[in-house]
Amino acid sequence: MKTDFHNPIDPAPSPHPALGVDFGEARIGLAATDDFGIMAHPVETIPLSHRDPLPRIREIATMRKVKTLVIGLPLRLDGSEGDSAKKVRAFATRLAAALPDMPMVFVDESYTTSDASEKLREAGRKAHQQKGIIDQAAAVEILNRWMGEIS
Repeated sequence: MKTDFHNPIDPAPSPHPALGVDFGEARIGLAATDDFGIMAHPVETIPLSHRDPLPRIREIATMRKVKTLVIGLPLRLDGSEGDSAKKVRAFATRLAAALPDMPMVFVDESYTTSDASEKLREAGRKAHQQKGIIDQAAAVEILNRWMGEIS
């Protein structure tokens, strides 16, 4: 007789490394966790004016052996979704088609850009120096929130 017990020595597979995505109308910020989900770090900012971002995101996900996509979802203060959230969901649908076997989760990204900007200011970066990295820093914040939720 075979009995299916959860084996504590063989836990569920890790969702790490994960790729955090901060989608914006001008740029997409990317960040990644380490293999253990201890830290998130900035990866890249993809400007949307020059090219389709999906091939580059797929390349980064493959290169980093990403196991989970974490998409920042802009919610209103009351928790509802507005036009910005619809744009993110439309992009996420395209991303899911480009990476069909990749699990995807959404995380409330409210205030992640302002939180990231504050941390960059504390690190000595003035507002005009943040443009190239603010989206990556917001993606780090998105991953940090998600890691807090799953721990």
